Amino acid sequence: MGQFLAKILADLKIIQNSHTTNNPTLEAIATANSEEDKVKTTQQTQREAEERLRKGVQPVVLPTTEEVAVAKAKVQYQDNLFRFAVAGVAGSGKSSLVNAIRGLRNSDTGATPTGVVETTVTVGRYRDSNRRLPFVWYDIPGAGTLNQPGWQYFNNQGLFVFDCIIVLVGDRFTQTDLAILENCRRFQIPTYIVRSKADFHIPNLMNDTGYDSDDDDDESQYETMYNAARERYISDTQATVQQNLGDAKLPVQKVYLVSNKVLLSAVKKRMLPKAALDEMELLKDLLEEACARRCVATEDKAEA
Repeated sequence: MGQFLAKILADLKIIQNSHTTNNPTLEAIATANSEEDKVKTTQQTQREAEERLRKGVQPVVLPTTEEVAVAKAKVQYQDNLFRFAVAGVAGSGKSSLVNAIRGLRNSDTGATPTGVVETTVTVGRYRDSNRRLPFVWYDIPGAGTLNQPGWQYFNNQGLFVFDCIIVLVGDRFTQTDLAILENCRRFQIPTYIVRSKADFHIPNLMNDTGYDSDDDDDESQYETMYNAARERYISDTQATVQQNLGDAKLPVQKVYLVSNKVLLSAVKKRMLPKAALDEMELLKDLLEEACARRCVATEDKAEA
């Protein structure tokens, strides 16, 4: 954990002393929508789309200039901010995850609304609690089934404006999860697959194997059963995620297992309890992504 913390602190220092460059995805879309590219598109689009469909490959449909403008307005886009989106089905814990990453409890002032039923009906926009960081976190409304092709959902939701998307998954991938992962890959937007509520799932696995807290007077027995449930949770989740990716013909990708309580402790106190899983690694990787994708040191920008 020590090496993760050291890297996190180093990245935070870099980000706080950097300027944010333009979003590379939006720059690529703008280039493709230029007059020069439109000539090529007019001549080749139909032939290329037909060829892709024959091969069973979904087309990459670029949003128009007007669609980009609408999506930017929807998320209150600012060029100098790095946008993280958290997407997933209703009840997967998106709002609580956003709060934990921002260093807030669900009951704190300024926290994302949470509840037993889905509380996110529109895109929620939240500045990072550390205002020295150019980060904005977005809570994307949950959805389970799609009534439209995946690429169309992706474009209609304006997900191409985000710099990074965290896909919060459950026991299996939904059509929405796959639509986001597939289209982020096409648009070269980094994605992170996360499963939260580890502090809920692991005790459930313990109960499934016969653990009864009312009869537990043996601390060593509890620890043995907890460790076994923990390892099962890790292996089962990783196997399920990789199978889902394989079924969708997507490349292997890491899944981060987290508890929002542990994540909050990591953000606020820079400390992790024994129950920690991938919380610190997730924070490290998100910060590294921000540095690599959009951050330029102040002196480098001055030279440019």
